[in-house]
Amino acid sequence: MRNWLFDSLLPTTLKNKTFLYQSNQKISYQALEHATAKFANALLALGLQPDDRVAVQIDKCSDALVLYLATIRAGGVFLPLNTAYVSSEVEYFLSNATPHIFICDPERESELSEVITDTEIQLFTLNADGDGSWRRHCVGQSKSFINVPRDADDMAAILYTSGTTGRSKGAVLTHNNLLSNAQALARYWQYQSSDILLHALPVYHTHGLFVAVNVTLVSAASMIFLKKFNVDEVIQTLPRSTVMMGVPTFYSRLLASGSLNTELCKGMRLFISGSAPLLAEEHQRFELVTGHLILERYGMTETNMNTSNPYHQERRAGTVGLPLPDVEVRITDQQSGVLKAYNETGMIEVKGPNVFKEYWKMPEKTAEEFTEDGFFITGDLGVQSADGYISIVGRQKDLIISGGLNVYPKDVEQVINECDCVVESAVIGIADADFGEAVIAVIVCHAVIDEQDINNSIRKNLASYKRPKQLHFVDALPRNTMGKVQKNLLRETYTV
Repeated sequence: MRNWLFDSLLPTTLKNKTFLYQSNQKISYQALEHATAKFANALLALGLQPDDRVAVQIDKCSDALVLYLATIRAGGVFLPLNTAYVSSEVEYFLSNATPHIFICDPERESELSEVITDTEIQLFTLNADGDGSWRRHCVGQSKSFINVPRDADDMAAILYTSGTTGRSKGAVLTHNNLLSNAQALARYWQYQSSDILLHALPVYHTHGLFVAVNVTLVSAASMIFLKKFNVDEVIQTLPRSTVMMGVPTFYSRLLASGSLNTELCKGMRLFISGSAPLLAEEHQRFELVTGHLILERYGMTETNMNTSNPYHQERRAGTVGLPLPDVEVRITDQQSGVLKAYNETGMIEVKGPNVFKEYWKMPEKTAEEFTEDGFFITGDLGVQSADGYISIVGRQKDLIISGGLNVYPKDVEQVINECDCVVESAVIGIADADFGEAVIAVIVCHAVIDEQDINNSIRKNLASYKRPKQLHFVDALPRNTMGKVQKNLLRETYTV
C-alpha cells in the first residue's frame, strides 16, 4: 500500500528539475524530497502516529511547504493556521484539534506556550529564515524515508472554517480530496512541466497551499515563491512566469499601478482568480491592458475547487465557469430542495471526490450540511445558464470576503459584545474597491463608551483582517417582524 497523496505529488524520477525559486535560492525536486524525508523522520522521532495532527503557524517560507509534505509522508494530518490569529484564537484551534505537535514562530513562543499549558502538545519554533528549535531537532535526521502507507480516504489535512453561528469548524480533507482536485485542475488548466507559477498567496488556506502547490507538484512544474503580494515584486517577476494565481485584490492593485502592459505579460499563459468575486468591469479592463482574459474559478475550504471557466472556450465575465470533471453541481430551492430551472436563483450544492469527509468532531453538523443523496450544501446562492455557466449571486451564510479571506461576522460580534457598555452589534461587509468587501461594525451601547476601548479589545482578540474598518454607533438595530436584524438595511445605510 502506498502513500496515496505524496507518492502521486512527488514522483521519484525527478531530480535536478527546479521546484521552487525564492530570492536567490533554488530548490530542486530532489532537494525537496530529501528535505521532506528529514522532517518526516523528525516527526516520527517525536512519536507521531497515523492521523496525529501537526499544527503549523509560521510565516510563508519553503519550510512551510516541507512541513506540509513531510506530515503527509509521515502519515499525519496537516493543520495550517493563519499567521494573523491571536493567541485566544489559536487556543481554540489547538484545544479542538489536539495536535501532537505545534510549530510556531520563535517570537511568539512565550505567548503561545501559555495556551498549551496542561496539554500533551509538543511545541517547537521555526521562522522564515530557518531558525528555531524545529531545525535543531532535525539535525542528524536521515534524508531517506519510507513513506507511511495511507489510503485514499485517510485524513490528510484539517482546515478550519467558521460558520455564521458558533465556533469554527474543522473541515477534514482526505488524501483523495486533495489529489483528485489537483489532477483535475492540472488537466483543465493544461498545466505543463514547463510552467512557472508566480506564487504570491499565503500558504495557510486552500488557494495558496492545496491549489497552487499541489497543482505545481502534480504537473512537475516550478514556482517563484514570493513572501507576500507586493505590486512592484510581482511586476518584476511576471516576465519570468507563465501562470499567476491571485485574489481580485491582486488584480485591482496591479491595474491601479499603471505598470501592466502587453509586453510585460507576453510570456504569461494564464491568470487565475478566486477566493472572492471579480468585478466584470475589472475582468474586461485587465484584458484591454494585458491582452489576457482572467480565468475565474469557484471553490471552498470544504470542497477544494468546484467549477472553473474553461481554458480554451469562453471565459465569461461575472461567472465562475462550468463544473469541473467528476464534480456535480446543482441549483436547488432552499426550502424544498427541488431543482431550479436555468437562470433561476437557488442554493448551490456540490458532490464529487473533491468534497471533504466531515467536520472534525461534529457529526451532527456534518449531517446537517449534506443532503440525503450526498450533496454538500454550500450556503452560496447561484444561477446556472442553459449552457452550464454558474454565477454566484449571494451568500445565504452571513459571510464577508475581504481581500480574499473569509470573515465571519459572528466571530467579530462576539468580541465586540463582550466590551463593557455594549448591548449588541451587527457586523456587515460593504463594497470596497481594494479589498472587495470591507468589514463594518454597527454597535448599540447602553451608555457612553470610549471607541478606543472597543478598538483595543478588537486588536487583542481578532486577527487584523477581521477587524472592522469603521465603527458606527446607533440607538437600535433594524429588525424584521421575527426580531431578526436586517443586515440588508444596514448595508444600504452604510454603503457609500
